[in-house]
Amino acid sequence: MAKRDFYEVLGVGKGASADEIKKAYRKKAKEFHPDRNADNPDAEAKFKEANAAYEVLKDGDKKAAYDQYGHAAFEGGMGGGQRGGHPGNGDFASAFSDVFDDLFGDFMGGQRGGGGGRQRAARGSDLRYNLRVTLEEAFSGLQKTIQVPTSVGCGSCNGSGAEGGAEPTTCPTCSGMGKVRAQQGFFTVERTCPTCSGLGQIIKNPCKSCGGVGRTEKDRSLSVNIPAGVETGTRIRLAGEGEAGLRGGPTGDLYIFIEVSKHAIFEREGTNLFCRVPVSMASAALGGDIEVPTIDGGRSRVKIPSGSQSGRQMRLRSKGMPALRGGGAGDMFIELAVETPVNLTSRQKEILKEFDQLSEENNPESSSFFKSVKGFWDSMKS
Repeated sequence: MAKRDFYEVLGVGKGASADEIKKAYRKKAKEFHPDRNADNPDAEAKFKEANAAYEVLKDGDKKAAYDQYGHAAFEGGMGGGQRGGHPGNGDFASAFSDVFDDLFGDFMGGQRGGGGGRQRAARGSDLRYNLRVTLEEAFSGLQKTIQVPTSVGCGSCNGSGAEGGAEPTTCPTCSGMGKVRAQQGFFTVERTCPTCSGLGQIIKNPCKSCGGVGRTEKDRSLSVNIPAGVETGTRIRLAGEGEAGLRGGPTGDLYIFIEVSKHAIFEREGTNLFCRVPVSMASAALGGDIEVPTIDGGRSRVKIPSGSQSGRQMRLRSKGMPALRGGGAGDMFIELAVETPVNLTSRQKEILKEFDQLSEENNPESSSFFKSVKGFWDSMKS
């Protein structure tokens, strides 16, 4: 069967540029790739045909020979160096690697720029800033100014890295691809270009201010809005406030991680606050009112029931921390800590001894405990 014209196979004219030929091949390779055409028996043959056409037309010498002699240039000793009438099939991996990024790049997560897949400008790194706030600040929210050491675009070269803002030139080693290839049998091994470090471009006259990287180190002042209700571990993202990109690349983001300092009076669990309040033995026994602080700086009166024990909790509704994303506020819990008196005078000791002798029926927990202990000992004797 007669072979089709290679230009016809790719759908381009004889005057097509190298980029136009490559673009046409990518389109055909995607259209007829066997993995995408399981139900089309003709797809594999068309895929191989497109590959053979591209292998010839992408090479300047082979293309010139083909333009002069046609398919005969690669058959019967015409000097093309391909045997068996299938120009390019022997270097399938080399040709297909040109479209590998297009077919599978989305799954690999790679960034692609113009000019055949090379990455001309690298995105700046994301930055982390640890910000400590007080519990009161976390309760009310605040506007805070921070100093962030970071890389910013060089003003002398406008981020290009070249003196005077001149445009970089195509890397001669990789022809702007950002990678170089070495053939090892059937496989083509690709490596990052050592001359341009994968950027595809070089700067002949680097900027004196930034040394050619397109960015400089600088401390920046940023005003940050800290919303009410933040807690330790809350992360705030400031888009585009991170490190400047390399040679004009996009800027990274700034992530602010919040740490709320421990408080001398309150303990926090989510949106709830806990306050441990010491009370005298007499107040716990007789009951009464006490004043407790609240996180907003106010005061609340709490009634202590008579006979209260250590650990007893009383709730003040909606006196806790606000929810970060709305939905009201938590509660505040008052926990009583009954305090045993110390540094007693002789008279106080006498009064307590007399009280103890008269309070046999006033300590139900003690009476219950020691009855259980007595029963335990009696059971051990039997």
